[in-house]
Amino acid sequence: MAPDQIARLALAICATAEALGQTVTPTAAEVMADDLADFPPDVVAAALKSCRRELTTRLTMGAILQRIQAADGRPGKDEAWSIALSASDEFETVVLTQEIRQAMSASNPILRAGDKVGARMAFISSYERLVTFARSEAKPVKWEVSLGCDPQRRVTAIEGAVRSQLISHETGTRYLADLRLEPITSEGQAIAGLLTGEVRPQVSPELRARLDQVRAILSASNIRKDQARRKEAQRHRVEIYLRKRETRTAIANYLGSAQ
Repeated sequence: MAPDQIARLALAICATAEALGQTVTPTAAEVMADDLADFPPDVVAAALKSCRRELTTRLTMGAILQRIQAADGRPGKDEAWSIALSASDEFETVVLTQEIRQAMSASNPILRAGDKVGARMAFISSYERLVTFARSEAKPVKWEVSLGCDPQRRVTAIEGAVRSQLISHETGTRYLADLRLEPITSEGQAIAGLLTGEVRPQVSPELRARLDQVRAILSASNIRKDQARRKEAQRHRVEIYLRKRETRTAIANYLGSAQ
């Protein structure tokens, strides 16, 4: 805020306190206004208005900050965890805040290990700490797009974020423009044809040679895998035979001793 805005804010604080039946000294009002100067003027004005309508006790700095923070657009811990869970699905496109993304680094390893309850606890602890710090620094909320693998879900998520004004129309347009599918080039078609065994005449000699090399490597790998499978099957048959022989020997020994 500019100096004149801070001065007007101090007067608004005095007026709000008077409306609630208390008196705030000019010095105290100036201190409070200076502490609130990092926030947008319209947000502070809305918070004071909310105080005048809702408070039944004294006007405090905490009451004003509580209303400013509630209006900063950051999701609550439970909503944030729900967003984080969606973002853990690689097919989903999710719009999330910086604090959610950062808190996911603490919960994702636990979630991958299968402990959903522990992951939630780790996420919420980290998220609340990050949000508290951001609010103490008067940082505005910043939404980001985490792109998933499914193109259709990308479009739906980005359009929804634009409608909800989480991201700007320009940002949404840019993301949607990046989703346009490029036509497959003739070289790409040639690669697909060679890999499937359908050789196409437009393949350059250099590309043909490289792909023949790749196919040879893949073929050798398949041969090695097939040999390993045959060896494993043979070993398994030998183990079964030995177990049966041991069983027959044990039965014979038992019957011999019984006689």
